[in-house]
Amino acid sequence: MSSRSTLGVARLGTIDYAAALALQERMLAARQQDRIADVLLLLEHPHVYTLGRGASEAFLLNRPAEVPLYRVSRGGEVTYHGPGQLVGYPIIKLEGAARDVHAYLRRLEDTMIGALGEVRIDAGRRERLTGVWIGERKIASIGVCIRRWVTMHGFALNVTTDLGYFERIVPCGIDGCVMTSIAAQGRADVTVGVFAHLVERNFAAVFGYAATKLLDRADLDVLIDAGRDNDRAEDCKAFS
Repeated sequence: MSSRSTLGVARLGTIDYAAALALQERMLAARQQDRIADVLLLLEHPHVYTLGRGASEAFLLNRPAEVPLYRVSRGGEVTYHGPGQLVGYPIIKLEGAARDVHAYLRRLEDTMIGALGEVRIDAGRRERLTGVWIGERKIASIGVCIRRWVTMHGFALNVTTDLGYFERIVPCGIDGCVMTSIAAQGRADVTVGVFAHLVERNFAAVFGYAATKLLDRADLDVLIDAGRDNDRAEDCKAFS
């Protein structure tokens, strides 16, 4: 696809799920008003389970009482986030020919497939299923929300994740789904930080950005707060 403008990338480290959700909401409103350009948030969460907006709680099998649960506006069923998992939240505006939800989901998959290839892991898709797979094991999940063609939520890829937490749920509502990770594929040397760099590079290439620019949390706050009195809440369309 043709070259786009610079992509802002914020590597936020470990951030509480509720705080990340609030940040996304603020950024989405700012992007709708063109107060900020496209930004990719890369981070980890403490242990947490999330349900998509129409997800069934029947897929929660044995959730540990100490692990919080959130129902949010993304598409998809239940999933787990936790240490050792790279989470990506693109806050980008889909314009022109890019206003195609299925194409957007496929590009997210391409981003992760390309990054996994750089650490010599052969990953791909499975027919009629969203996400990234290694054979019949799932390594990455996707659930997004789009408001006025600006995206939020995104993807989660297991790097060194404790996969035992997935055994407490039916991942993504798929019976028999078994999760895997980069470490479980024999690459325990790959850290979340290293893999975040590969995802950043592949995301920029797949989505056609000419360059990337690193942003810290202070940069984000300055950009978001400019003109924030015009922010307003809206419903979003959820996809996975």
